Amino acid sequence: MTATDVQKILNLKHAWEFILDEDVIQARSDYYVLCHIARLVNEGFFADGGRIRGVPVAIGGSSCVPPIPVECEVKDQIENILSSDMPDIDKSIHLCLYTMKAQVFLDGNKRSAVIFANHFLIAHGQGFIVIPKRHVPKFKKLLAACYEGGDAGFIVGFIKENCWKSF
Repeated sequence: MTATDVQKILNLKHAWEFILDEDVIQARSDYYVLCHIARLVNEGFFADGGRIRGVPVAIGGSSCVPPIPVECEVKDQIENILSSDMPDIDKSIHLCLYTMKAQVFLDGNKRSAVIFANHFLIAHGQGFIVIPKRHVPKFKKLLAACYEGGDAGFIVGFIKENCWKSF
């Protein structure tokens, strides 16, 4: 393992500790919680790792170039997902996929998105999402298709079937 890998693992540990804190787990899953998660995930890599990005980025494995996010639009999109009449698992997956596809931050979007989705799921007593190692290649393929504008239904179904662990 490289020092960078170790730092990423420690950052994930800190992000999980944050969302599992008894006060934080009771907090609403909103833009501010997402930003704090991203700051923890990017600690040691970027000075403002939880700040919305202001420069263009490319997504590895995809030709998709997401537009630069606008804070009020990100907040609105998160709120629209949360206030929808979808079941909690669907809300969680859509929060996750939105954060990944929008590339809200300069780096760590997938890591931050999964932890953010788990904050919502755990707070609502609905289990958690984990992508098992054996499913990572299929997940990445479906995610790339989603980035390219493909039907998100395939990846939503895949996550529900293979990555959602309920209590």
